[in-house]
Amino acid sequence: MNQTIRVRFAPSPTGPLHIGGVRTALYNYLFARKQHGSMILRIEDTDQARFVQGAEQYITESLNWCGIEFDESPGKGGPYGPYRQSERRELYQQYSDQLIASGHAYYAFDTPEELEALRKEGEKRKQPFIYNILSRQHLRNSLNQSPQETQQLLDSGYPYVVRFRIPENTVITMDDLIRGKVQVHSDTIDDKVLFKSDGMPTYHLANIVDDHLMKISHVIRGEEWLPSLPLHLLLYQAFGWDPPLFAHLPLLLKPDGNGKLSKRDGDRLGFPVFPLQWEDPVTGEKSSGYKEAGYYPEAFINMLALLGWNPGTEQELFDMDGLIAAFDIGRVGKSGSKFDPDKAKWFNHQYLIRRSNAALSDEFLPLLRERNISAKPEYVAKVAGLLKERLQFVSDLWEEGSFFFQAPITYDEQVIKKRWKADTPTLMLDLATMLESLEAFEEEEIDSAVKSWIETKGYGMGAVMNALRLLLVGTSKGPHLASIMTLIGKAETLRRIRFGVTTIHT
Repeated sequence: MNQTIRVRFAPSPTGPLHIGGVRTALYNYLFARKQHGSMILRIEDTDQARFVQGAEQYITESLNWCGIEFDESPGKGGPYGPYRQSERRELYQQYSDQLIASGHAYYAFDTPEELEALRKEGEKRKQPFIYNILSRQHLRNSLNQSPQETQQLLDSGYPYVVRFRIPENTVITMDDLIRGKVQVHSDTIDDKVLFKSDGMPTYHLANIVDDHLMKISHVIRGEEWLPSLPLHLLLYQAFGWDPPLFAHLPLLLKPDGNGKLSKRDGDRLGFPVFPLQWEDPVTGEKSSGYKEAGYYPEAFINMLALLGWNPGTEQELFDMDGLIAAFDIGRVGKSGSKFDPDKAKWFNHQYLIRRSNAALSDEFLPLLRERNISAKPEYVAKVAGLLKERLQFVSDLWEEGSFFFQAPITYDEQVIKKRWKADTPTLMLDLATMLESLEAFEEEEIDSAVKSWIETKGYGMGAVMNALRLLLVGTSKGPHLASIMTLIGKAETLRRIRFGVTTIHT
């Protein structure tokens, strides 16, 4: 491929970055790296009315956590900066003027109140109002006024917008890398606003101008922008510029597949829809994030990559380099992908079990300190190694193995009722005496000694082991008993047996 590949991720700082946006950034990144191209971050902050304080910083921190790197960005700079549209505002007026001069755009002086009245009237007649070839000839714009009248309004400071003049009776043919050839008739498209009298462009103009000036070769974005593609292609044509290639990604859907995944779905079903926790600067409302929920960024990215794209093989686990090597934009599907919260947890489990026990120990120690529990890293690492197959998140280590750090002082009533018999105390104390006599208190020796003792005494295996588990753990859960005893040691094993025997009453 001779073309220099340049892609961009261009979020608006109007709130937290949704995981659908992260996936768009990820696909751009994978595509650029696979093609040895450049990845650009551009902040599209022209909509000042919807600007949210802290949103840009949140977007940057989220992408950093995900491991998505940029070659050019507001923070890093680059040869085509600045990379915030608000810092480029002086650029856009000349392009708006150019379109007016060439007859591809016009001034419109209709007030918001006049347009709202036309919309309401259209609703009554069940004919939605569209500002287009049919209606514009009856409205207040420079197409229906003399140049002198238009200039007089402009000189007086009368509010206006610049609208693109959609050509009439034209079939617009679009090629999409994911969806193939799409055709749209121009009469179905409205004359979109490109520029406003406050000196700010709309998304449509700024986006096209910046993509051209930044030499963007491929625009990979969400399918919600597909209806804008005809206008964007017409804008490129009006300027006499070659357009980039386009790819419109499928939506991320709710777990039931009915509609686009939203924050409300996450709140309702108990999973995050943002990469990092977000606190609304106005309301103070907090929204959960994948990082704070305990997900590894590698697991989160792996999960997202496979929501809409498949490698063409059965392989599911990829690190970032593996994703880059395997990624093919042609294998992105057209239809939406259902988000599966359980599959997301499965991915995290896969990455967790592949981590070293020492790494898991480092991650769990702060959680122990929060509970005012001190433990040696080596000991925590052994516990993690024993329990990691049962965990989805590091925080689950407490739920699954708190008894390694705190001896039980209460016991599961259901287990007592089912497993604790009249002769159990005598049996347990007898077992404690036998265990105390063991010189080597290691897993194999414990297993062998307990098994031999049970056979010699003629006890039932279940009667002994279930009661012993209750005394050591407090419930009926936990890994192999000899593993537990080896880790907590002989003295603690004997102490728990004897304490439990004097505490449990039936």
